[in-house]
Order: sequence, then C-alpha cells, then structure tokens
Amino acid sequence: MGKRKGLLIILLFFLLAGCTLAPPIRQEVKPDLSLPVGKIEGNQFTGIRYPFNVSAPLNWKVSMEFPRFMLDLGYDKEGLERSQVFIFNVSTRSNIQIDFEPAGQYLKASQQMIDNLTSMATGSLLSEFENEYGANYKEKLQLGMGPLEQLRLKGVPFAAKKYVTYNLKGMKREQGWIYAFAEPYQIFILYVFFDREGSNDRQDMRAILDSFEVVPKK
Repeated sequence: MGKRKGLLIILLFFLLAGCTLAPPIRQEVKPDLSLPVGKIEGNQFTGIRYPFNVSAPLNWKVSMEFPRFMLDLGYDKEGLERSQVFIFNVSTRSNIQIDFEPAGQYLKASQQMIDNLTSMATGSLLSEFENEYGANYKEKLQLGMGPLEQLRLKGVPFAAKKYVTYNLKGMKREQGWIYAFAEPYQIFILYVFFDREGSNDRQDMRAILDSFEVVPKK
C-alpha cells in the first residue's frame, strides 16, 4: 500500500532536528558502522551495533534482511533498508520491523512528546490512503482507528503505539506503529498483521514485543 514513507517522515523531521535554539542535551551519536548489526541464534536476535534484544515464536523468522514479500505489500525498499531487524511469519506474511536511529543533539524526550508525535503520524498514513483510494477511502477500506496507547517496553522509558484496521482485497489487517525513546536512541517499530482464521499472529506479536529489551551498553 503506497510507499509507506510518510508514516515516519514527520517523526524523523522533529526528532533528528530537535530545537537548535537550546543548548545541546547530548553529544552527537555516531553508531560504529564497522560493527555488525547483531547476531541471530535460532529465533533470538542480540544487538551489537545497537543495544537491543528481541526474540520470536518458532513459527516466525528473525532476519537482518527484509523478506521480498514486503515489497509486494507496498513497502519502499529504501525505507526497509533503514531497519535493522525483521520478524515475520512466512505463512501469513504478518511482519514487524525495528529501526534504531540516534536522537538529535537537541531532542528532549518526554512521554507527552512521544504521544504527540505518534498521533501526528496518523495523518500521514491517512493522506496515503486518500491519495491511493480517493476521498471516500474510509468507506472503501472499512477503516477503523485504534486509540493511542502508552506502552511498557523493557529498558525503554517512553513509548507509544497507534494503529489502524482496514480491509483490502478481502483481507482484514491491522497496521500499527510504535515510537519509543531510550537514551540516546529513538526507536521505530512498524508492524502489519493479517486477520486470518485460526492465526495466532496477534498473540505472537504481543509475545515478540514482550521479549523486546533495550540493554545498557557495557
């Protein structure tokens, strides 16, 4: 569906730029690109370049490369290449992508800021829908809007989630985004799961998020 770039543009603009009128809050963060992103053992990812771990149920796959079917779903290749980890169910095509980005020197994070920016990203996604399906896209897609939810993720002081549900080609799906902050990183978690009969993808995604943890660098 579209290129799915707009969902993060508004977040990246504010978070990378910050407010240059105030003194810097932190030194510029430059990830060591000579380090591998991480290692995968079975269905457990352990971060090396970025300090996070995550695991998935056995019927899912954990990879540092995006599956080709995500291009078929309308994702933008350039955007996918920004993410460090992809977790997906090959059978149902439900998927999660995780992207760590250094925060700007002037960004002062708070739960209120996280909530506001997570909500603002909704408008960008709805604009994509309108451009692709016309002014009556809400009726065409049977669009539903989930509430803003503050999340608890291990090692993460601020996190929020929002999602939409819609029907496309006879398949109901939930598309959501999580924005979080753990010094000195901003964290983007995007997901889509398909509401297939007999599928446990919703419960599996909850287990994946429960396993996610930001760990202090030694």
